[in-house]
Amino acid sequence: MTRESTFLVQAFNSKGGRLKPNRPCKSADGARRTAERLALSHVGVVAFSTTADPETGDYDDEPKVFFRTGLLPSEFDLMP
Repeated sequence: MTRESTFLVQAFNSKGGRLKPNRPCKSADGARRTAERLALSHVGVVAFSTTADPETGDYDDEPKVFFRTGLLPSEFDLMP
């Protein structure tokens, strides 16, 4: 069983419309740099990681937030 980490960054705008997810980053450092850059032009940004076993589809229940700033949906308040 091999677990792989995926690093994600999600930015939010205060304008209406659909949210479009970003592509996964290759590392935590890359995700943090992307989040810091996006924080300059968005009302909220969060970067987090999750691990999974791609063979079984077993994903962590609790993503790990390692960068957050600005206004975020309340779901992110509960994440470590």
